Amino acid sequence: MKVNRSNLVVALSGNPNCGKTSLFNHLTGLQQKISNIPGTTIERKSGWYTYDNDKIQLIDTPGTYSIKPKSKDEEAALELFQPNHSEAPDVIVYVADAQNLKRHLFYFSQLAERNIPMVLAINMLDISKAQGIEVNTNRLQKELGIPVVETNARKGIGLTQLKEAIHGQQFKCHYSFTDTSDNDQIIQRYNRIDSLLEKVLTQKTKNALFTEKIDPILTHPVWGYLIFIGVLLVVFQSVFMLAEYPMTLIESGFDLAGNALLDILPNNWIRSLLVNGIVAGLAGVVVFIPQIAILFFFMGIMEDTGYMSRVSFIMDKILRGLGLSGKSVVPLISGVACAIPAIMATRNIENWKDRIITILVTPLMSCSARLPVYTLLISIAVPDTYVLGVISLKGLLLLAMYLIGTIGTVVAAVIFKFIIKQKSLNYFIMELPIYHSPRWKNIGYQVWSKSLSFVKEAGKVILIVSVVLWFLASYGPKSEKAFSIQETQNLEESYAGKFGKVIEPAIKPIGFNWKIGIALLTSFAAREVFVGTMSTIYSVDDEEDVINIRKEMMAERDPITNKPVYSLAVVLSLMIFYAFAMQCMSTLAVVYKETKSIKWPLIQLGYMTALAYVSSFIVFNLFR
Repeated sequence: MKVNRSNLVVALSGNPNCGKTSLFNHLTGLQQKISNIPGTTIERKSGWYTYDNDKIQLIDTPGTYSIKPKSKDEEAALELFQPNHSEAPDVIVYVADAQNLKRHLFYFSQLAERNIPMVLAINMLDISKAQGIEVNTNRLQKELGIPVVETNARKGIGLTQLKEAIHGQQFKCHYSFTDTSDNDQIIQRYNRIDSLLEKVLTQKTKNALFTEKIDPILTHPVWGYLIFIGVLLVVFQSVFMLAEYPMTLIESGFDLAGNALLDILPNNWIRSLLVNGIVAGLAGVVVFIPQIAILFFFMGIMEDTGYMSRVSFIMDKILRGLGLSGKSVVPLISGVACAIPAIMATRNIENWKDRIITILVTPLMSCSARLPVYTLLISIAVPDTYVLGVISLKGLLLLAMYLIGTIGTVVAAVIFKFIIKQKSLNYFIMELPIYHSPRWKNIGYQVWSKSLSFVKEAGKVILIVSVVLWFLASYGPKSEKAFSIQETQNLEESYAGKFGKVIEPAIKPIGFNWKIGIALLTSFAAREVFVGTMSTIYSVDDEEDVINIRKEMMAERDPITNKPVYSLAVVLSLMIFYAFAMQCMSTLAVVYKETKSIKWPLIQLGYMTALAYVSSFIVFNLFR
């Protein structure tokens, strides 16, 4: 087949967890882009690399088990292989796991009938050899009539040979997997695969691998859950213990910067804007980078080693009885990082109603944007004490907040199960990868990129909110003209103070004052804005200590009772409110985009706000 070598289009295909995306990342590096497939909300990952001075376009398709699509992702991927498709690839690189060739070759056999040149990449041969499985790739290449390349996607081995096979003379598979005269083609297809594997596959006595020894424990119906809770406890305790020193350094750095600006600049509105608006607002974001980085570090280890797949497996047993699809596990767990990509991940849920339920409840999972709020409030109300001498009380409370979010998700799913009726059975197919040692370089890159993304995305919003809030907190109405807050007795006379006083009666039953009310409203832009808002409010209210928000909040007293404003009851009520409230405009926008209806984001906003208020009311009155 003659192809335009300067414009070669290659599609990567295969079953889920075959190493396809790892190969894609190795081949393309940073030369990648993500864009929507025309006419859909499905994202497609594409990239490019150069070989022999030619630019090769590479498309990463979703993992699929057969040519019969069960989700929007699979449907969009399979459309790419239609002969008349405008972006039909010149070559298909099919990635197959050497440990499970029989199952992986089923989808391969179907794509081979699309009359498109193919290259077969046999991945994870090092692992299969450790299990006593030997694949004769030379014989397999001869039988199929196409190039067969040995690869190791995790380590980037075999890339040169794969590029040579892609760029060389293209061949179509000549091995026949079916006989059209046979009505039962599925069975015959497997029979032909068995005949092929008898020629190329030998299996010795299977070694007792570490995976086989430890999986019965980690996926145990009792020990599996206890171990998972133990892992989470270690993670959340580390979030406080390991981040304490760098957070103190960051706080000190911003404190020095703020005080230096106070000393250098003249006492005018520009100084106030820089110190009390911009510096104070950004300090409330940057100070939590260590905790965000630690959380993503541990999540990266759990994902890269293969443990997160076990968590999905054991959680499926619970979720299936709640009316959710087994495939809801991945979006729900992803929601711990961020609800936005988690909601987008629901696209692979075949049943529309299952997908809607998952979308509606996923934001209840405690995302990373809640972490700064939780850790700030916990540091105010909880002492540095340890249970049994080793378990941090702060870490326990943080773990409890994540468990509360999970419980809220489960309860909401059960309720929606009866409101939104299911009409079909659902199945959860998931391949458990073997355990690997973590790839520290990849984890480091993930921590860096996600922490940087947190600062960029949250920083933009918080910077805008901080400047607007600084103005509202620094000026107020008097004789129909604006005046500086320095001319007033306190913050209450500012525009922000007046506004907070208006809404205070509505939030007083749950323990919140007008200052917290201002933060609640600004947090609808994004939850983490709460910290920046409180930093701005307290820096304007007290210019002598412009940065140390925790000290200011701990020292504040109620003018009437002289009791701490941020008592345990108030702090717990506020944490519960943030655990359940829908305070993320971006999430609502994504829900609207995914469902193509304003109905669902409005339902989501309504039930989550009501749940947050009622729960906070109960908690406040129990602990006051």
